[in-house]
Amino acid sequence: MDWSRPGAVVWRNRALLVFDRVPVPIAVCDVYGAVQLANPAMGTECGTTPGRLRGRDVLELFRPQEATQVERIAEALRLRHRSRYQVSVRWRAPGGTERYGELTADPVSDTVEETPALLVMLRILGEREAPERRPVQVAPMEARVLALLAGGATTARAARETGLTVDGVNYHLRRLSARWDAANRTELVARAYALGVLTPGVWPPTPTAPDGPE
Repeated sequence: MDWSRPGAVVWRNRALLVFDRVPVPIAVCDVYGAVQLANPAMGTECGTTPGRLRGRDVLELFRPQEATQVERIAEALRLRHRSRYQVSVRWRAPGGTERYGELTADPVSDTVEETPALLVMLRILGEREAPERRPVQVAPMEARVLALLAGGATTARAARETGLTVDGVNYHLRRLSARWDAANRTELVARAYALGVLTPGVWPPTPTAPDGPE
């Protein structure tokens, strides 16, 4: 449509109003898949605002399950075929669940000769809950040493509390530091909390790791 004609701007504004109110995630992309325009439903599905999606590759936002599907569509678009194309995709929803569905792309343009844009619609078919994160398993003695260290114990005190020698405590700390690539004891304690080995929000520090071999 020639938007310079009288009344065309009014119809353009009405079309954009409808576009924004459609509850289905929709985007307009160029022939290479870069988002030019997205509605609020598409922004919500990506965990951002429609404006922040501009310029993003739609196939990076929604991962194709089969590369051959994308290759066939790209070839068809190069040949200016005007069919409707569907791609099976997966993506991570804002809440952390993995969803799967279909992207439907319709080439649209004012003339047959013009390079088309793509009207892309997302159909959500289902989702898989994110797997529950389990604490990293460490040996019970390692967990005790980490808890004492988190509570401010010196190496000598940790040795007394655990019945180990100072060298024994240092041995466990060296093993853990190498395993988690920790540069110092402060980082080692931080890793222990991040990995679920120590219980957050509890004082004195308490191990949460299940029993394992010492």
